[in-house]
Amino acid sequence: MVLFRCIAACLAVCVGCSAFAGEAEGALGRPVRVVSIGLRSGISLDTVCALVAQEGAKGADLIVLPETLRGDPKPLEAEEGQVLSRMAPLAREYGMYIVCPIYRMHEGKRLNTAFLLDRTGQGVGEYNKVFPYWSEFDLEPPASVGESAPVFATDFGKLGIAICFDANFPEVWQSLADQGAELVVWPSAYSAGTQLQAHALNYHFYIVTATLIPDCLVYDITGERLLYEKGEKTNVSRITLDLDRGIYHQNFNMEGRKKVLKEHADEVKEDRWLEQEQWFVLKAIKPGVSARALAKSYGMEELRDYKNRSRREIDRMRGWSFRERAAESAPGEQR
Repeated sequence: MVLFRCIAACLAVCVGCSAFAGEAEGALGRPVRVVSIGLRSGISLDTVCALVAQEGAKGADLIVLPETLRGDPKPLEAEEGQVLSRMAPLAREYGMYIVCPIYRMHEGKRLNTAFLLDRTGQGVGEYNKVFPYWSEFDLEPPASVGESAPVFATDFGKLGIAICFDANFPEVWQSLADQGAELVVWPSAYSAGTQLQAHALNYHFYIVTATLIPDCLVYDITGERLLYEKGEKTNVSRITLDLDRGIYHQNFNMEGRKKVLKEHADEVKEDRWLEQEQWFVLKAIKPGVSARALAKSYGMEELRDYKNRSRREIDRMRGWSFRERAAESAPGEQR
């Protein structure tokens, strides 16, 4: 990590193309250009860097690479400096964020870590896999577990990261939602599919994957699958997501919806109407307008906030937390 920080510090210069995503003239909403690069294990670091450079040259705000990018290299102590020293200049040259997952040694422990590099090549965050897969404990040295799932503030929005086996544990995704994640990227060794769809559906953030299959899945804040692409040895998928799109329940929001759509018909539109779920999505249609901010000014409450408020207030009326009580009363280990 010391080497990584030294490299990042040397590269920390002002980059002309690092303006906030969505601030470009004529941009609608808050767009973020995401590139998922999937690849088979064993692909050389030179090839990976060439792909990152190729996609960076086309324009990207965020590039996501798959889990344990180089497998289980030895010695692990050298991996962090080797990979990140190659990625940091690319992040800086093309003015983009990169999610770079590797095995590394930290304080004598193996960690399955996804580093976040910013547009200047600096390391601005790291996520250590909270739920390593069983075989990772058989490695030498064995994997250690991460302790938290942070959300990172970027210039395009709030970014969460989860890795592979984490897909099976809703508490990871709940934690990301509680911290306001708008986009979650998922480097992995496998595809997961509807497991991830459930998390997008329940927590209302976008999810983008990059895997060793190699393939890419993208899910909308409604849970709808927006994209699935797969390659042979490599897969490169590009998608632009609008982080300003807001999702709302019909409960308590219909009067605000009626007013905002009438009084700002040239600025915002209803992007989706989900009749069975009783949800709807609003989207900006005029540059410089935030649909979410406009809806808030009319007293509208986003769906995630509505769920959280409902849970909190109903727990207050019952006098205790259902979630905490349920966790305490969960059955112990079966023997």
